Amino acid sequence: MNNAEIEQVEVTKLLGVTLDCKLSWSTHNKAFLCHLISIINKAVPKGPGFVARRRLEFAVQMTCDSCAEKVRAALEGKPGVQSVKIDVGKEEVLVESALTSHEVQDLIESTGRRAVLKGIGGTELDLGAAVAMMGGSGPVQGVVRFLQLSEERCLIDGTIDGLEPGTHGLHVHTLGDLTQDCQSCGEHYNPYGRQHGAPQDPDRHVGDLGNIVAGPDGRASFRLEDPELKVWDVIGRSLVVDAGEDDLGRGAHPLSKLTGNSGQRLACGIIARSAGLFENAKQICACDGVTLWEERDRPLAGTGRSKTTTETPAAHL
Repeated sequence: MNNAEIEQVEVTKLLGVTLDCKLSWSTHNKAFLCHLISIINKAVPKGPGFVARRRLEFAVQMTCDSCAEKVRAALEGKPGVQSVKIDVGKEEVLVESALTSHEVQDLIESTGRRAVLKGIGGTELDLGAAVAMMGGSGPVQGVVRFLQLSEERCLIDGTIDGLEPGTHGLHVHTLGDLTQDCQSCGEHYNPYGRQHGAPQDPDRHVGDLGNIVAGPDGRASFRLEDPELKVWDVIGRSLVVDAGEDDLGRGAHPLSKLTGNSGQRLACGIIARSAGLFENAKQICACDGVTLWEERDRPLAGTGRSKTTTETPAAHL
């Protein structure tokens, strides 16, 4: 057996799988490693138990080292948290985690300090991120983020409030048109002309994301991974949450193979490009003076948005 064949056997043992890619098994380590890195994500099996990690960049109100230590203590050692980096001077916390962004934010804010998610990225290459601010004519609202982990995997991380407890269909729709609320978003995003199905089905709309579940408090906090969705394909389209459960194309209703018969559209949002890691340096909105700490307590626009009083607390508490 030559050196190249020995290297192939050793890497196969290391990964625990047989590489199905054609590789030029060079005896030069540098070339070999470049080949290996390019296929590692495809080679490592990602079964039902696999949970991808990604990095979350938070702005956190901190003024001293003791603040940082309290934040670190709230995060380190928690299930699903892999690493924590804190920069007090920049009021920045970087967390590598498999938890939802809302779960990580809750851990940070359990210390009594406000936290704002500024950026999201994978643990390797940054292939793109997007966000949809969900709303409608009713009480349902939320934020859903998209992160392209690899060419084959898109992470969807979100929290939606104001839902009836139970199961609700979630879909990407073709149009980013909210002129008639969610009714003008078009049909499910379906570039290949397939019938409606479940996320794991080979025959499905690209926009079919299955169901999310709201608890007794009306909140659905979820973390999904999808093999069909690509961030670069859905920017400018819309995300819609429905009133009922998506039957995943398994029902007898005429709409089952078209929409999953998941009922009326409750809330929606245009999917827009969002900041990746370290891409959002914003601390204050130049147009109205609202700081990032105050922003989540105010509407995105309209009455109540402008900073017209001095009652809002300063960034450092």
